[in-house]
Amino acid sequence: MKFLLLLSALGFCRAQYAPNTKPGRTSIVHLFEWRWADIALECERYLGPKGFGGVQVGMAHGVHRGVGGALEQKVSSVSAKLRNCISYALQRVLSLHPNENVIINNPSRPWWERYQPISYKLCTRSGNEDEFRDMVTRCNNVGVHIYVDAVINHMCGNGVSPGTSSTCGSFFNPGSRDFPSVPFSAWDFNDGKCRSPSGDIENYNDAYQVRDCRLVGLLDLALEKDYVRSKVAEYLNHLIDIGVAGFRIDASKHMWPGDMKAILDKLHHLNTTWFPEGSKAFIYQEVIDLGGEPIKSSDYFDNGRVTEFKYGAKLGTVLRKWHGEKMAYLRNWGEGWGFMPSDRALVFVDNHDNQRGHGAGGASILTFWDPRLYKMGVAFMLAHPYGFTRVMSSFRWPRYFVNGKDINDWIGPPNTNGVIKEVTINPDTTCGNDWVCEHRWRQIRNMVMFRNVVDGELFTNWWDNGSNQVAFGRGNKGFIIFNNDDWPLSSYLQTGLPAGTYCDVISGDKIGDKCTGIKIYVSADGKAHFSISNNAEDPFIAIHVESKL
Repeated sequence: MKFLLLLSALGFCRAQYAPNTKPGRTSIVHLFEWRWADIALECERYLGPKGFGGVQVGMAHGVHRGVGGALEQKVSSVSAKLRNCISYALQRVLSLHPNENVIINNPSRPWWERYQPISYKLCTRSGNEDEFRDMVTRCNNVGVHIYVDAVINHMCGNGVSPGTSSTCGSFFNPGSRDFPSVPFSAWDFNDGKCRSPSGDIENYNDAYQVRDCRLVGLLDLALEKDYVRSKVAEYLNHLIDIGVAGFRIDASKHMWPGDMKAILDKLHHLNTTWFPEGSKAFIYQEVIDLGGEPIKSSDYFDNGRVTEFKYGAKLGTVLRKWHGEKMAYLRNWGEGWGFMPSDRALVFVDNHDNQRGHGAGGASILTFWDPRLYKMGVAFMLAHPYGFTRVMSSFRWPRYFVNGKDINDWIGPPNTNGVIKEVTINPDTTCGNDWVCEHRWRQIRNMVMFRNVVDGELFTNWWDNGSNQVAFGRGNKGFIIFNNDDWPLSSYLQTGLPAGTYCDVISGDKIGDKCTGIKIYVSADGKAHFSISNNAEDPFIAIHVESKL
């Protein structure tokens, strides 16, 4: 009996690493800047039927240029090394979230306006609390759970003018540290604790500055105080009680792990309407750790999973064939590449921030602007067993480059006079109104299902040509092959799959007893012939047991 109780306790301790997705659902999607009403519809009409496990309703990491942009301009004449350090700091700001924020009064209302928290009221331009509740209920009811981005490190910038220009109309005064709608006052911030002369983070090699000082002017909460911890936990518990399944904890690197743990220890169990009794919120923490700094991803493992930013940066470098990298080197992908343990990692090819050139990864990051390589990268991620996977869903903006930098990266979501546009669906199931909807691309949607089918299966039957043609299987459930070389691929390979005729889920779908794309014939010994042109729009093929005729 004592042994069973111990196992039960261990289960509770580890629960924050489990995503709480329904059985057979293995990936979540980030619907960046969508309205709550549109997310609810998407859960019912697409995400549920297509096997997605959940939606992240916010993930961002952008800088409020009213604070950071001016600083960037002021340092334009300093040394390249110092500019890089300051730019590095500017890349680590806030996160899209469902609570009240500053309104930036310009016609398009840039996407980073959300990253200036004012209170924990649930009203943003994505919708009000009633619409948020409706979204959570409707998505949960079709087996698609909601993961909220939680901005708990700070409030808005200290240079924002006081007033009521916020999404709920709440009064705030950053200068006096007055946020009456929480309430927070000057007692609740780290102004007296920061060791830097300016009060902002000036040195990323000083862990105390990184965790106790202001991130480019954003007012840093004193999370060692139980009152502040309790107000943050109250906000998170309100969301848990509504029915969310977990949280991305923004700017985790800028909080002490022990302070975060004290907050997480105050959290309720998940709502039993949709989750088993005693379930704990899934936690994944945003920590940019590319090496070379005193703060490590592993510092945060006790609290939950951590975002593995090296994943997308390295995968992009390999698929772009930069620095002599080859896909053949991906044979030991994962921990063998210096990544964190798989059961602690949340992985992604890109996020809304580094697709704009901010955050970790730089120019190697693959995005929807380069669809051929992007689809290959996402397919590799979804086929490979490493980590828990998140798919990106974006919006377009008019890019305009000056000296290699996109000066339009601030532009907000598709809108009319600042009001976010509806996500419309075209007859071919793609999205309109400048919503990209990568999660609806056939190649990506079908690879989400591939991952569901092969879940738990071993990484098997690796093959490569020593260059950029590679293939691997997942037990006897699935097989995928890529041609990223400049010449055709033609090979007879062991798939590990049962004999039969399979529909390639990249070039088409299995509909009834027919394939709309390529057919692959697996012989009795599990082998099949694959032919992929180097000029193919999608130079890869994937088959799995549920695509068998």
